[in-house]
Amino acid sequence: MDSIIERDSMQYDVVIVGAGVAGLSAAIRLKQLAAAHNREISVCVLEKGSEVGAHILAGAVFDPIALNELIPNWRELGAPLTRSVTSDEVWFLTTEKKWKMPLTPPSFQNEGNYIISLGVLCRWLAEQAEGLGVEIYAGFAAAEILYHADGSVKGVATGNMGVGKDGQPTAHFQAGMELHAQQTLFAEGARGSLSKQIIQQFALDRDSQPQTYGLGIKEIWEIPAEHAQAGLAIHAIGYPLDMNTYGGAFVYHLDNNQVALGFVVGLDYQNPYLSPFEEFQRFKLHPAIRPMLENGRRIAYGARALVEGGLQSLPKLSFAGGVLIGDCAGFLNVPRIKGSHTAMKSAMLAAEAVFAVLAQHDGELPEQNSTASSYQMRFENSWLYQELHEVRNVRPAFKWGLLPAMAYTALEQYVLKGRGFWTFKHHCTDSGSLKKAAECRPIEYPKPDGKITFDRLSSVFLANVSHEENQPVHLQLHNPRLAIDVNFTEYASPETRYCPAGVYEIVQENGEPRLQINAANCVHCKTCDIKDPTGNITWVCPEGGGGANYAEM
Repeated sequence: MDSIIERDSMQYDVVIVGAGVAGLSAAIRLKQLAAAHNREISVCVLEKGSEVGAHILAGAVFDPIALNELIPNWRELGAPLTRSVTSDEVWFLTTEKKWKMPLTPPSFQNEGNYIISLGVLCRWLAEQAEGLGVEIYAGFAAAEILYHADGSVKGVATGNMGVGKDGQPTAHFQAGMELHAQQTLFAEGARGSLSKQIIQQFALDRDSQPQTYGLGIKEIWEIPAEHAQAGLAIHAIGYPLDMNTYGGAFVYHLDNNQVALGFVVGLDYQNPYLSPFEEFQRFKLHPAIRPMLENGRRIAYGARALVEGGLQSLPKLSFAGGVLIGDCAGFLNVPRIKGSHTAMKSAMLAAEAVFAVLAQHDGELPEQNSTASSYQMRFENSWLYQELHEVRNVRPAFKWGLLPAMAYTALEQYVLKGRGFWTFKHHCTDSGSLKKAAECRPIEYPKPDGKITFDRLSSVFLANVSHEENQPVHLQLHNPRLAIDVNFTEYASPETRYCPAGVYEIVQENGEPRLQINAANCVHCKTCDIKDPTGNITWVCPEGGGGANYAEM
């Protein structure tokens, strides 16, 4: 349909896809550089959420190292970093017991860090960006990559609005807008739909290891005052996951008698009967956790994939016409469970490289390799590269199992500190890790009690999910028969368990199983795009403004 519909266009120097910490940091840095050099550059940021921060979900214990560089006077400007971490604890959980580690590993030492809402921080960063002249358009999803005749990226187009389920324009149809730029920065977060296409189009991952991901699930609770310990950051490993499944949990004590509980499961897990959502519910029933939550109230829920591959899984960062920044490239520091400061730093480095190239080629399309070499060089000479290099072997070590990996991690953090001459490989792709159902034992999960544990539909309600009902399904099956012939028959339909929002359901139709997709439930976590064993599911952008609205998550 797009090929026969005329779209208006706008020209910018730089277009940024995504208003997370990476996209906004890049926009701010570009404007700072322009002001310092007495130049004018036009910068536009597109955000698919209904407002800046609506789709932002993170733990989040925040390291301000990059913010200190980007906006040194952030305290005077009222940045929403108010609750500092006062103490750290690391727990090893068995079925009934909690063992507190006598020493906090370096990766979990959070002195000088803050427990924050990343969505609130993004809204504050957006205010700083707009104050510098950045144009931010929330509720407009970048749905298509535009190319020049020579194959370089020309910009992006926002999605058409008012398209019915049948793919035809409705009475409310509005054509998307083309945004052309000298440089396009993709800052979509983990498994970005356009970033995925860019990586494939330019073979950016040709020389890197396969990317691997985790699924993070988070709840905010109001708890009784006697259990609140504002500033305490707890990380837990062990129960309820088995020794061969990577993952862990966190409990961050906020102000106002609130706690953020989170659970992360590596998406390279093997048992198709495993449900990350249900494992999280079991975690909350542990004797060390449940008393904290009793007589409390759950007030928010969300889920998001996070990128875990580390340095060896980073694709090439630049391509003809633009760059990748933040988690769509994969800058998360896995042992620290922190990606915000690394995303911000990658964005600042990219902005500096892009600005230098624009300054050299005023009014002309810049030479593409100059951006690439500059960005890569700046990255390799930064503290960001050093930080990721030191921890590059931690995540792949978990292919040996929990206890050997913990021993190796201790060796890395206390002795080697990344100085080993070796770099471990990840053992497989996440989609290729599942065993057949016949090889695995089903997992019996307890029914939700509605007080501590809950079902997925009531959880999605707390994520404030909203989608225009009359629009094409944004979760696309390349071959619908595979959902039954392979997923159902051989893997017991794992999509009905790994999805944390109840999107996928097996129903009976004329005595035969059929996969039903409840797309309106989708929280945009991208797990299905990652974990499907046949790679049969592709997540594409729904209409702008749809999805979760996480408010202060």
